[in-house]
Amino acid sequence: MSRIGACLCGAVSYVITTDPTHTGACHCNMCRKWSGGVFMGLQTPADGLQITGADAITTFKSSDWAERAFCNKCGSSLYYRVTAPGPHQGTYHVGIGTLDNPNGIALTEEIFIDEKPDGYSFSQHTKTMTGAEVFAMFAPPDGR
Repeated sequence: MSRIGACLCGAVSYVITTDPTHTGACHCNMCRKWSGGVFMGLQTPADGLQITGADAITTFKSSDWAERAFCNKCGSSLYYRVTAPGPHQGTYHVGIGTLDNPNGIALTEEIFIDEKPDGYSFSQHTKTMTGAEVFAMFAPPDGR
């Protein structure tokens, strides 16, 4: 089942053409600053996202292994994309809040759990990963 979404002003819209199998909540400091709270993302492969209005997207290289994208008209956070070489390169993590209908999507994972503020928690049990575990999975080896 495809999923449709857009930024707040509608300048950028998209279709996710793959079935969501992985969703996550990221508690890292960067995601909290970028999204204004916990970032809830739906993972899709590079070829699983069709974007309309790409000229309204600005990207920001936020680390050695990823970039973040937002609408340059309304400022909506859209996705982060893994840029580091490896099996995850090109993978998008699209903001669940930008979906027209986020119903039926279950949270499967929380990452950077060691940076989660103590003022909130999620009710369901999910896989959790610390920042060190995430860096071991996504970040390029030292020296790149």
